[in-house]
Amino acid sequence: MTIKNLKDLYIDQLKDLYSACKQSMPIVTDMGRAAHSRELAEALIAGNEGIGRGMEALARLCNDHGEDPTGEHCKGMEGLVTEARKHAVDAEFGDDDTHDAAIITQYQRLAHYAIAGYGCLRSFANRLELDGDGAILQDCLDHTRSGDQHMTAIAEGGVNAAAAQA
Repeated sequence: MTIKNLKDLYIDQLKDLYSACKQSMPIVTDMGRAAHSRELAEALIAGNEGIGRGMEALARLCNDHGEDPTGEHCKGMEGLVTEARKHAVDAEFGDDDTHDAAIITQYQRLAHYAIAGYGCLRSFANRLELDGDGAILQDCLDHTRSGDQHMTAIAEGGVNAAAAQA
């Protein structure tokens, strides 16, 4: 597909972010299983639920514009997932808190990719005067930011301090 204008770019990026979300769900599940902190494991479960809601919203927006959300493959998220698997799931740790700190780090990298995607899409929708789309994307952005902030609170609320003592 040739991207001729902002609307084409908007549709392309909706599909790309849908792919990113789809790819991130299995690794977030795996990180949740690997987490030692119950609070972290629960936050990762909630994160995956939020990713699923985001995918539903992205699919709905694509469908509203007569597009299928599938067919794209987000190479950026592919790399982030590979890194998360290497550094948070498959790596060996001598300390549970350090492992949890690594999981938080990798989750936040995934989340920051989504935050950037939702923010750009929201801006495109607003410029295209797709106010309904913009509101949906703002909601997705707000929820993703909230999840990221929760991870920061878990890290700063004890995980990092405990890991520093290892």
